[in-house]
Amino acid sequence: MVRELLGKLATRSLSFAGKWQQQQLRRLNIHEYQGAELMGKHGINVPKGMAVGSIDEVRKAMHEMFPSQSEVVVKSQILAGGRGLGTFKSGLQGGVHIVKSDQVEGIAGKMLGQILVTKQTGPQGKIVSKVYLAEKLSLVNEMYFAITLDRASAGPLIIACKKGGTSIEDLAEKHPELIVKVPIDIFTGITDEDAAKVVDGLTPKVADRNSSIEQVKKLYELFCKCDCTLLEINPIAETSANQLVAADAKFNFDDNAAFRQKEIFTLRDPTQEDPREVAAAEADLNYIGLDGEIGCMVNGAGLAMATMDIIKLHGGTPANFLDVGGNASESQVVEAFKILTSDEKVKAILVNIFGGIMKCDVIASGIVNAAKQVQLKVPVVVRLEGTNVDQGKRILKESGMTLITAEDLDDAAEKAVKASAS
Repeated sequence: MVRELLGKLATRSLSFAGKWQQQQLRRLNIHEYQGAELMGKHGINVPKGMAVGSIDEVRKAMHEMFPSQSEVVVKSQILAGGRGLGTFKSGLQGGVHIVKSDQVEGIAGKMLGQILVTKQTGPQGKIVSKVYLAEKLSLVNEMYFAITLDRASAGPLIIACKKGGTSIEDLAEKHPELIVKVPIDIFTGITDEDAAKVVDGLTPKVADRNSSIEQVKKLYELFCKCDCTLLEINPIAETSANQLVAADAKFNFDDNAAFRQKEIFTLRDPTQEDPREVAAAEADLNYIGLDGEIGCMVNGAGLAMATMDIIKLHGGTPANFLDVGGNASESQVVEAFKILTSDEKVKAILVNIFGGIMKCDVIASGIVNAAKQVQLKVPVVVRLEGTNVDQGKRILKESGMTLITAEDLDDAAEKAVKASAS
């Protein structure tokens, strides 16, 4: 996930959590090699490179793309930061290596198919299905560049720093004066003056100033045209050829733009995402995996948040956020239960439904059918209120299921916490 610094720099208006805890898929994340290809298509300078998924592909890439290179950068591709300092569960240290050409095949073989653990993946790590082979550039200066969204200025915010290639969080804490922020008027777009301020913040040593300004403008145009929520380049660097190059980039895209960014959204890699969230997305459910022991199924985001708060108030911890929405079908309710019961950490399930558009009898039928398809090994606490509540309660009673019923939310949370501890 993205570094917490960006939220702070954007006047704390947006939180791009740097922690590994799973998050809702509101921002599509793509691999480094995919970002490099996208930037190349928009006229942005990037290193020459190729993604490979097997040893045969490694050999082919070395023969076709790097026949005369003495050294090549081998980068593991996972959707998490901190790869360079990560550790493979196999014991290999580091997910990024600069090696001699004759060693590329060996190091790539030790990465492919292995689990890489970084500070952002959590202890479970992520599998490396591809590695990115990139040319080793002669860099003379490394800087930091990012574009994010800022509520304070109601538009994109460009962040620049003359020092990059390292932890920008630490740098911003110790030397905040080095961070330059340039808000962009969303209606006017980026001007030459805006781009010049960014370049002044980067303080390039050898790269041509006018060319650098054009690169900044192209990056902004990409950000807007592709509906990005984040474009972070660390480092954006100068080469010995006096060129400004995006040496490593991270992208996020707004999922709300999927309908008009179809080509970009085909790049989504579900193998890098929480399988529960993938299943929820396929069932059109709003799900976020958390770390607690009480699974929650609620209708409405506000009620779901309130349910989580009440669970916490009574000494429990929610295992998820799951909003089935106002028009959930019986099959969606069944799928929701499958997702909840797939989490081994869940010790109890709390169903909290306030029927308005969502009918209590539909939820009740879904619970009964889910029980037939899924072995419910944990206690289930149910609180139903609203539309068709009597029919819903009758369906549950006639099902013969062993359920814990609750009269209100406070009662339900208290019983769920107690059930999870037993």
